[in-house]
Amino acid sequence: MATIADLRTRVRSELGDRLLPFRDTLRGTGSISQYELSANNVTPTGFSVEKISGATTAVLTSPADYVLDALNGILDLTTALAVDDLLLVSGNSYGLFSDDELDTYLNDALAQHNRGRTISTRYRDSHGFIKYDEVAVDVSTLPPEEDVMVVMLAAIEAMWALSTDAATDINVQTSDGTSVDRGQRFSQIQTQIGMLTERYQTLCEKMGVGLYAIEVTNLRRVSRTTGRLVPLFREREYDDHSLPQRILPPIGPGHQNDDESGVPSSVFGSWGY
Repeated sequence: MATIADLRTRVRSELGDRLLPFRDTLRGTGSISQYELSANNVTPTGFSVEKISGATTAVLTSPADYVLDALNGILDLTTALAVDDLLLVSGNSYGLFSDDELDTYLNDALAQHNRGRTISTRYRDSHGFIKYDEVAVDVSTLPPEEDVMVVMLAAIEAMWALSTDAATDINVQTSDGTSVDRGQRFSQIQTQIGMLTERYQTLCEKMGVGLYAIEVTNLRRVSRTTGRLVPLFREREYDDHSLPQRILPPIGPGHQNDDESGVPSSVFGSWGY
C-alpha cells in the first residue's frame, strides 16, 4: 500500500515540482546574523551549513548554531558571523510547494475521495456469532488502483492555490510598445485544472468511487396515519446478528415551507389538528 510520502512524490511529478540543489556562499560583516538563501521550500534532508574562519572549518548544527525558516529560505544564526568569515550553505529545495503544504492537499484529497467509505471485515466472535467490523478507508487501506485518483485530486487542490496567486497578476504594457501577457498564466492553470478534473471524474464514474461515483439512494416514505417518516435501516447480511443501524438521509433542501405565522396547532400525542 502507498504511504503519504509515496503519494507526495507522485503529486510532485504531476505538478512538475522537481527537487533542485542549491549552494550559497555568505560572507560575514560582524553584525548581520540573518541571511536570505537563494532557494525557498528547503528540505531538511541533505541540508548542511559550514563555517570557514581562516584555515578552520566547522560544521554548524541546529538549533544550537542556527535556525532555518525552510518555507521562506531564511537562515538565522545564533551569533553574528565575524568579519570576512565565510558560511557555505548547501541543500535541496522545491520550486512550488513544501512537504507540509502538499501533505495538507493530500489529506484533503483523501478525505474527499474516501468520504463515508468503510471496509467490512467478517469474523466470528467469542460466542460463535458472525459479526462485521466496519473500518474507515484511509491511506493504509486505499486500493492501489485508486492512488492515481487521489494524486490527481491533490494536484487539483494545489493548482487552485497556484491559480489564486496568479489571479492577482495583471498585464503589463510599456510606453515603448512592450507587452507582457501575465494573465496567460492564470488561463493556463485554469485549463489544466479543467483537464485534470475531467480525467478524475471519468475514472470515478468508471470505477464507482470518489466524488463522482454513481450512488443509489432510498426514498423516504411518510406514514399516512401519523404523517411521520418511516425509519430506514441499513441492509445487513443474512448472518449478521448485530443490532440494526438507522439511516438518516437528508429530508429536504431546507425549511423554506415552514409555517412562520406563529399560530399554534392543536397537538395530541403525535396527531396534529
